[in-house]
Amino acid sequence: MTPELASRIAEETRRAVGDLLEAADPRPGGIFLLGISTSELVGENIGSSGDPAMAAAVMDPLVEMLRERRLELAVQCCEHLNRCLVVERSLARREGLVEVSVLPRPWAGGSGASYAFEVAEDPTVVETISADLGMDVGDTFIGMHLRPVVVPVRLGLSRIGCARLTAARTRPALVGGARAEYPEDSVRERQRISRSR
Repeated sequence: MTPELASRIAEETRRAVGDLLEAADPRPGGIFLLGISTSELVGENIGSSGDPAMAAAVMDPLVEMLRERRLELAVQCCEHLNRCLVVERSLARREGLVEVSVLPRPWAGGSGASYAFEVAEDPTVVETISADLGMDVGDTFIGMHLRPVVVPVRLGLSRIGCARLTAARTRPALVGGARAEYPEDSVRERQRISRSR
């Protein structure tokens, strides 16, 4: 990977994460989910040519931005590890998550999860999580780890590098029907849903 490509990937990541954080406006302590295929970043098929340097180009600016907002990070492993997640052990304990025993590697878990495990302060791998928002770089399918109700977020970018980029936030379910009352944030959400129909 060239320094120019790494710099471009990092800048695109900053833009995309900034857009998502602005749209979702997560509370401190919220969980940001990342699915990443470093193969897709460089235009290869998912799982075919992982690159820890590409993982760093995405994750280093992401971690910095999440730290500023006091958000937690969960990085999804690939299908070979059943899409388990790398998280800080403190998050796993706080949320009561089920830990599993495995070390993510580029060939089993993916370069993104492997890099996340290396740079975390006290990493562990968990079976599942219910994240508040997420970004999928390269069609890694993060939806199984987002809490309901998932709301797609259209970002200013549709790709990071060569990888397709999708993002989502979540919101509490609006229950109770026409006679129910909702907090102010939910009223705005309901109005936005009505306009989009």
